[in-house]
Amino acid sequence: MKFRPLHDRVLVKRVEQEQKSAGGIIIPDTVQEKPMEGKVIAVGSGIKAEDGKVTPLDVKAGDRVLFGKWSGTEIKIDGDDLLIMKESDILGIIDTTQSKKKAA
Repeated sequence: MKFRPLHDRVLVKRVEQEQKSAGGIIIPDTVQEKPMEGKVIAVGSGIKAEDGKVTPLDVKAGDRVLFGKWSGTEIKIDGDDLLIMKESDILGIIDTTQSKKKAA
């Protein structure tokens, strides 16, 4: 199924986090908090101003983002658990190119 969010909404898939603590203790699913990091799957066309002009969104498909703990609406598409949220619910984009440069 193809899905495209409308206007300033974004479709995000949560990124699974490590299931072990720093000390090596395995954390069961029932105790783990849901991750607040995800990958943008699809974005809407943008915000429409009163004059009819559309401003495109800052995020794009493929971006890794951080969002608030209670952000978005959980949905299921083709068996995948996804979130639909407004772009304003996204706190920031994670830039993975900086971490790769430091490691080299």
